[in-house]
Amino acid sequence: MDVSLKFIRRATAALLIILISAAIVVFATATPSKEAAAMTTTVSTVSSIYDFTMKDIDGNAVKLDIYRGKVLLIVNVASRCGYTPQYEGLEALYRRYKDKGFVVLGFPANNFLGQEPGTNAEIKQFCTTKYNVTFPMFSKISVKGNDMHPLYQYLTKNAQPPGDVQWNFGKFLIGKDGRILARFEPGVKPESSELVKAIEAAL
Repeated sequence: MDVSLKFIRRATAALLIILISAAIVVFATATPSKEAAAMTTTVSTVSSIYDFTMKDIDGNAVKLDIYRGKVLLIVNVASRCGYTPQYEGLEALYRRYKDKGFVVLGFPANNFLGQEPGTNAEIKQFCTTKYNVTFPMFSKISVKGNDMHPLYQYLTKNAQPPGDVQWNFGKFLIGKDGRILARFEPGVKPESSELVKAIEAAL
């Protein structure tokens, strides 16, 4: 009799654990995280890139509103990509046109074959020592997938053509009023005539 009671109690306890675990899984799946909910809300309420506050490469908050009235080139960058030498061209563009109100904004991302694995400090050191980068660099973010940063949700939704970033060094040209003027695929070099002409027209 005692053996039967012990068996029943153990079976009941095991069943309760299974039911509780199943309930937790269902709840977690059905209920979006606070972070996901906040991301959705953020994207749905923005009207331009000026509504975003980002962290720079040193972790300081930067309101993109400070770039109002300037022409921007937003680029998702990586340190171990075949396109990484484009850093040199991006820096040259920045130095050539910065006095006319042009700024390159670099956003490191590790979305493509893990080609940006480093910390923000490591990325900063790489850019400044190897390519003498002086244009603003920001903290690493995700530019594709379920954890895509709201900034890139906004850019990829509102650019023409819309759609995901295809690889490292995708480029979004932003006008003085914060509107997305054009997007350029990673293979378009910073010194290419089509990009240079677009920047000069925007300035």
